[in-house]
Amino acid sequence: MSSAHHPRFRAFTPRDLDGLLRRVSLTDDQRLALRAVSSVLPFRTNAYVVDELIDWSAVPEDPVFRLTFPQSGMLPASDVRRMADLLTGDAPRAEIQRAAHEIRMRLNPHPSGQLDANVPVHEGQRLTGLQHKYPETVLVFPRQGQTCHAYCTYCFRWPQFVGEADLRIATDDIAATDAYLRAHPEVASILVTGGDPLVMSTAVLRRYVEPLLAIDTVRSIRIGTKSLAFWPYRFTTDRDADDLLRLFEEVVASGRHLALMAHFTHPQELRPPVVREAMRRVRDTGAVIRCQGPLVAGINDSADAWAELWEETTTLGAVPYYQFVERDTGPQGYFGVPLARGHAVFRDAYARVSGLARTVRGPVMSAMPGKVCVDGVAEVAGERVFVLHLIQARDPGLVDRPFFAAYDEGATWWTDLKPAFGASRFLPGLEPG
Repeated sequence: MSSAHHPRFRAFTPRDLDGLLRRVSLTDDQRLALRAVSSVLPFRTNAYVVDELIDWSAVPEDPVFRLTFPQSGMLPASDVRRMADLLTGDAPRAEIQRAAHEIRMRLNPHPSGQLDANVPVHEGQRLTGLQHKYPETVLVFPRQGQTCHAYCTYCFRWPQFVGEADLRIATDDIAATDAYLRAHPEVASILVTGGDPLVMSTAVLRRYVEPLLAIDTVRSIRIGTKSLAFWPYRFTTDRDADDLLRLFEEVVASGRHLALMAHFTHPQELRPPVVREAMRRVRDTGAVIRCQGPLVAGINDSADAWAELWEETTTLGAVPYYQFVERDTGPQGYFGVPLARGHAVFRDAYARVSGLARTVRGPVMSAMPGKVCVDGVAEVAGERVFVLHLIQARDPGLVDRPFFAAYDEGATWWTDLKPAFGASRFLPGLEPG
């Protein structure tokens, strides 16, 4: 078969950025500003995204361009100028790296206890490539899967991709992972995540997945991935695409629930025919595709975008799962949407879709205490309040108990919220952020 039927993956990195930006009419200073941002926050895309998903006639407003290419507003103007001056002044690489590190440390690189409260300990050893936030669920970060086919500009896992070892969460100690899971039979669900585990070859992915099938207490396996959107050929014509699907079949045949936690951000990502073929092939293995993504300013912050996304994924046999709130890390100030407006977008989109698509939950903050869902805005006892509940929590006793926060039109995250009615806490055991 010709190479046209077997596309080869081709990545673009910061060294390619200036050339890619010459496709549109940006000034030298504008291109320099975007290069300055990419020297602090990660940039990586690929030929499929560039040629099939981005409408270059609509740049810079095109949503997939905003989703994958740096924007000058992602950093404070003073930091952009500082990095631009270093780049144009041919500063030594070490000086550029020092400046970038200093800026990164101000961007809350590991929110919600990722490097302290979530790291499990087994026999005195911290398992820094695992996260155990909820009793029944463990996240595994395979070392070889801590990159992606393309990076989202708003990604809350951006510290995985900037080349700073102290910020990275990763493991290749499969034996330690196995021992921890056997010592914790309450863990029933494993999320293999990253980065994107599907950048790994099937042979490497199998080394992490197969041992899970020998642990009786593990009942479900999830794989967090953006590959259906950014490189669907992983499931169709990649060299080991068929091997990958056979692995999925083996997991399903073992009696486990296998879910691809597919990250879709905009309906534009669903339009190429290869995406639909990839989703069909995954579903044919018995795996379930559950779709999630954050609400992001300038990319998908409209009810039209979300209603189309949920209806289309449902039509393609996938399950709308979560609409997340942009996390308090990295360029949240640029991409974040206030909770009040975010809920209005969610509500309006939810009202337009069929019951089959109303499996989706949101807007959801994956915050320190757990997954906090904004249920709405109401008048209670004469006070305007946010109505919230925890879908998931570190303390299971807090799950699904409604509580109230004082209404704040500008609040964008959990830590911005205060208990309503002058209370000192939201619930017993649930303190303000």
